[in-house]
Amino acid sequence: MALLLDEEQTMLRDAAHNFLSEKAPISELRGLRDGRDETGYSKHTWSAMVEMGWAGIIIPEAYDGLGFSHVGAGMVMQEMGRTLTPSPYFSTSIVGATLIAANGRDEQKQMLLPGMAAGTIRTALALDESGRHRPNQIAMRAHTADNGFELSGSKQFVLDGHIADKLIVAARTSDDDRDQAGITLFLVDADAPGVTRRRSVMVDSRNAARIHFDQVRVSGDAVLGEVGGGFAPLDTALDVGRMYLAAEMAGIAEESFVRTIDYLKQRDQFGQKIGSFQALQHRAAHLYSEIELAKSVVLKGLQALDENSAQTRQLASMVKAKAGSVAMLATNEAVQMHGGIGMTDDFDIGFFMKRARVAQETFGDAAFHMDRLATLSGY
Repeated sequence: MALLLDEEQTMLRDAAHNFLSEKAPISELRGLRDGRDETGYSKHTWSAMVEMGWAGIIIPEAYDGLGFSHVGAGMVMQEMGRTLTPSPYFSTSIVGATLIAANGRDEQKQMLLPGMAAGTIRTALALDESGRHRPNQIAMRAHTADNGFELSGSKQFVLDGHIADKLIVAARTSDDDRDQAGITLFLVDADAPGVTRRRSVMVDSRNAARIHFDQVRVSGDAVLGEVGGGFAPLDTALDVGRMYLAAEMAGIAEESFVRTIDYLKQRDQFGQKIGSFQALQHRAAHLYSEIELAKSVVLKGLQALDENSAQTRQLASMVKAKAGSVAMLATNEAVQMHGGIGMTDDFDIGFFMKRARVAQETFGDAAFHMDRLATLSGY
């Protein structure tokens, strides 16, 4: 398939660009940070996104969603990267929707997906238990109790965990702590007895949570998918999330480049615009080519999701690693070419650098994915 957007995808991208530029500029994120907003995102902006259908963009039409393509939804995420828009879009409308739509029983889908599409239900994936992304290393236990399970353990870096209504929890029902087998996914009410949530404001001014489960009782109906068979659907949903994070980082890189080029055209040094210096031109040209390559691999990855390609797992790691590396390069270059002022809070460019660092760590950094790609390739 050609690496081009069709007419509907192009219209959605352009509409997202116009809306986010006008209604959710970086000044909104700055205001949320400075005001220490309890939710960490603008409810007004999120309500407008819901009205445009973004909350249910990949949710099937049978459950009140739009059933749109991953390419189109990814373009929305890319535009969010350009404005650093915080919202439940990724945690609920992408990761949560993917897990529930693909693995939930019909009653679970009926109970959750329409509310998620309407923006009234927010979800969060409670997976990692340490400072590094290790999706198969789950120590949290789920013991059988009565006609259900009892969950005990802790999770870290739960994106939007502090505002979620429903938690998707990965716990071990059997086997060793490092095995892929024996992992089960559970749907847990965020305010259930025994659940303690503590909000963590991260360096990028986004939010995660540390969540402790103390003998949390759930019924057998809370199992999402099959008991002991949670890793495969979890891995698939993580790959979807990785593609979207890569799209966001491509947007971060592109906007960082645009702002930097604009600054090079304005800043005077030694009686001339610094954009006329050949050394800076060479660096800008190299960065431009890397960004275009990153955008192309992101589009290829999103197309693979829509096609249910057999190469999706390999592409997810390739795309995440490449987009993360390029976003890091773009934001580093942006700060350096802005000079000393780039390190101050007066300029917005620092927000891009901070977000790029968190995004490239989320669901595995470049080193994690290069190792995973090598393993998937038989090395």
